[in-house]
Amino acid sequence: MYSNRSVSTQKRTCPLLSVQPVRGLLDEKFQIAVTNLPPNQKVTLHSLHQSDDKDFWEAFGHYVSDEHGSVTGFKDESLGGTYDGTEPMGLLWSMRPIPGKKCDVVRISVYSGHLSQGFSQQTPLATSVTERWYVAPGVKRVNIREKEIRGTLFLPPGSGPYPGVLDLWGVGGDFVEYRSALLASHGFASMALEYLTPEDLSLEDTDASYFEKAYQILNNHPMVKKDHLAVLGLSLGSAITLSMASYSKVIKPQCCVCISGSHLMPVEKSLSELFELMKSHADKLCVNEDNQVILRNLILSLPCQSTKVDVGRIKCPLLLVNGDDDQTLPAVESAEDMAMMMEKAGNRHLLEILMYPDAGHLIEPPYSPHFRATNYKLEWTKEKIVMLWGGQTKPHAYAQEDAWKKILAFLWQHLSAPVSTVTSF
Repeated sequence: MYSNRSVSTQKRTCPLLSVQPVRGLLDEKFQIAVTNLPPNQKVTLHSLHQSDDKDFWEAFGHYVSDEHGSVTGFKDESLGGTYDGTEPMGLLWSMRPIPGKKCDVVRISVYSGHLSQGFSQQTPLATSVTERWYVAPGVKRVNIREKEIRGTLFLPPGSGPYPGVLDLWGVGGDFVEYRSALLASHGFASMALEYLTPEDLSLEDTDASYFEKAYQILNNHPMVKKDHLAVLGLSLGSAITLSMASYSKVIKPQCCVCISGSHLMPVEKSLSELFELMKSHADKLCVNEDNQVILRNLILSLPCQSTKVDVGRIKCPLLLVNGDDDQTLPAVESAEDMAMMMEKAGNRHLLEILMYPDAGHLIEPPYSPHFRATNYKLEWTKEKIVMLWGGQTKPHAYAQEDAWKKILAFLWQHLSAPVSTVTSF
């Protein structure tokens, strides 16, 4: 049972704003309703959030109350703003960065009239807050420091054992745990593996054996259902997943999920050698009119595109998730080539492809803002650049929501996990 923390800030009309649930998982939809408005009143629904990087984000939609003086976000259309149409989660996925205030949670407000700016100078009719969590109650976080392996294991509530997921993020940024935390909230023992900057380990030592040891640690954990493991990768993590599933004699997953990855970048030796190859082709970068270094079509700039991972050797179900506007790799061509290779090898039936129109590279769990381009530090040169990821905001948001549902269903199907193990807040 969720409590409602809606606050009306104008006594005359006493409008009420409800956001349910007040506290929920990041991939859980919420419902917004405004009542006690005058009929046919123009109002603006506005969201405000401060990210972990202290950036300030907002989104807003323009609505008109019905004859009962109500607005419901899950069925009424936004007439304008940062999103339009019937978009129950538009106040999250259409968020954009702005300078200004701080906000620890997502704050939802309703304002009189159709506003597009100056929200901080206006008094809202009503305000409510909602908390978005990656970790469900009872999920345990376990630091992994074993055999030079560094990572974080998230365990669902209960006694287990649970099917396991080895979670491999991509290049750039800090060690990422939140997807594994969310997977554990859905019933999987998920281990986020730190493989780019692990303590006491150089990139020269980060090769196939590192990933094989991590896989064995997860498979042998007493809370993990032995031999019921999947490998899930994003970007470089996908390249590693495809290479390990094709060539490793140790990593034998029941299924694999590759998000925004390609078989055109095989991880044959150490990551250090792969980054040296990328460094030698840094002249492929271009500079825009603001003197910013821009990188796009990373895979196409590498000579290793002629050396492909032999995906015909993969013996487990494989879910490939890509956006056709991915600016870092030839997503459509790569997926088609993988399908042809697996068809020739007689294992095409193992491959499921999700290709999303106008979606970019960063296909993450749903209801998060879209980044078409971001500041980025090249791992192989330490140079700060602008990375072009691609994607259009609305179709990319649809891709994230649909892909996440299908990824969870794919894992449930092949790892025999329960259909739903989310614990209520």
